[in-house]
Amino acid sequence: MNKIKTYLGQFHTIVWVLLIGTVLARGSAFMTLPFLSIYLSRNMDLPPVVIGLTVGMSPLMATVGGFIGGHLSDRYGRKKVMLLSLFTLAIVYYGFTIASSQGWFILLNALNGLCNSFFEPTSQALMADITDKKNRMKAYSLRYTAINIGASVGPLIGAYLAATSAKMSFAITGTTYLLYAIVLFFFLQRLVIPQQKESKKMVSIINAFRIIRKDRALMFLILGSILVNIGYVQLDSNLPQHLEAKLQNGVVIFSVLLSINAVMVVVLQMPISHIAEKFKPMQAMLAGSIFMAAGLFGFSFVSGWVTAAFSIILLTLGEILIFPSSSILIDHLAPENLRGAYFGAGQFRKIGNFLGPVLGGFLLSHVHGQVMFWIITVITLGSLFFFTAGNKVYIKTRVAGIEKI
Repeated sequence: MNKIKTYLGQFHTIVWVLLIGTVLARGSAFMTLPFLSIYLSRNMDLPPVVIGLTVGMSPLMATVGGFIGGHLSDRYGRKKVMLLSLFTLAIVYYGFTIASSQGWFILLNALNGLCNSFFEPTSQALMADITDKKNRMKAYSLRYTAINIGASVGPLIGAYLAATSAKMSFAITGTTYLLYAIVLFFFLQRLVIPQQKESKKMVSIINAFRIIRKDRALMFLILGSILVNIGYVQLDSNLPQHLEAKLQNGVVIFSVLLSINAVMVVVLQMPISHIAEKFKPMQAMLAGSIFMAAGLFGFSFVSGWVTAAFSIILLTLGEILIFPSSSILIDHLAPENLRGAYFGAGQFRKIGNFLGPVLGGFLLSHVHGQVMFWIITVITLGSLFFFTAGNKVYIKTRVAGIEKI
């Protein structure tokens, strides 16, 4: 019992609220968004490139909004930005239940991306604000594990609802976000949150952008992550269409692959993160890029359950290495007064989440799915160049002890 109390005591109560909320909210979201491309294909008879554009609107707006949301959280406080984002997300998902045209889906998915881009960097910055530096890597890993606990259940429920009542899944997700917002509001009002250090030294959004632009390690991290995300986002956008066209029960296989992906992350995230701590964050990301590219390459030869499962295992290993390492690297790079802005700037990597569905959809319309995955694999491997360059800058900066401007 004492060990449990000690473990729980490592983090502020708000951190645990955010982790539990992440499980429920992401679990609900994974019931809907991974199946959005299938829903649009079946119910609106849209070509793959238009579906890719619709799905890609969320990460496109996340790219635009991430830096702004992170900066606003530095200037006006984490609470206001987080709560406004969650309440708006609830409205967005309720909106999906009544949307009847492509334009509404594009608008709602754009708002979804914008709100998530405000909430995600702000919640990560808040976790860093109220967590001891020695425990932050563990907090980020727990957060990523929480995302995937939700993702391990959501796709299975989503596969059932996609075949029966897709609009019900949107309503459930909207209700979950609404309850999350209410509970978080209650705890934020009742609990004492340490004052943000950022408030002592604020800069304008233009100056913050200039400071971040000069950080070459961050720039290389974002550029490499854009290429990685072009590959990774195929999992939610063009892979389900590829499987449905090539395999019997493609949607069922797709939902099982998502659950395999999530369960692997839940089980392996902490042990692999422990091993990865012995290396530089960029080095872990290099290895992750190779695994992810191998998984994408495997999908080009998918012929049944075995090849599909083997490919998702490789891709998941890459995912586990890349994404938590990215968060801890941004935390290391960020000055205290710009932590929210830095996490927001990290959202620029979601340019890849926008380009991926559109590029993949275009290729899927003009070439065989196998060729599409070959091209995406090469693009993903291009991240190695940027991560290698970023690793050199990162090591040089750390060793020299240069303070960022």
